[in-house]
Amino acid sequence: MKRLFCIAILGILVLSACGSPSERGGNEIAKGESADTQQILEPYGLAGKSADEVINALDRLPVDQRPTDLMASVRANELILSAGGSEGSVPLDRDRFYLSAAPFISQTHECFFHSLTTCKGELGDTEVRVKIVDKTNDTVIVDEDVETYSNGFVGFWLPADIEGTMSIRLGDKTGTVDFTTKPDAPTCVTTLKLV
Repeated sequence: MKRLFCIAILGILVLSACGSPSERGGNEIAKGESADTQQILEPYGLAGKSADEVINALDRLPVDQRPTDLMASVRANELILSAGGSEGSVPLDRDRFYLSAAPFISQTHECFFHSLTTCKGELGDTEVRVKIVDKTNDTVIVDEDVETYSNGFVGFWLPADIEGTMSIRLGDKTGTVDFTTKPDAPTCVTTLKLV
């Protein structure tokens, strides 16, 4: 049953270019690295890497170099992998949360769980100013110029279990969205419109 569910979710990921929340609730695949995980990662030169390293490497890969047969979906507490009929997962540090955002001007897509190999935003390789604030104590977590990755996203490792705002500026255009890094939160922000 879990295998059929995972196959169904992977089909949705492929069709929509990004993940969507599952009916079962996001993080019910067994925790701990599965036996197939290293086997899945080996052909891509990622075997032996931590979950953080895998996420950082795949999200930053140029779009034309992304593996088309690998699905990698970021959840709040794990990275779910699938390739060649094998499935695996790697737990993420529960004290941190990977949030990836694709600012846009005119074109976006729906996304809940960030897909490291299929999600694509409008503004690839574009320098933007990002400010991320923890609303619970008004702490500025990020305030810097960054370049979006080739896929139009930019990702940040944030503290878990916070509520905050993310503001992005490109020239005279700005946009702000609220977010949370709670266990059931989306890892993908595609609603940050720059106006």
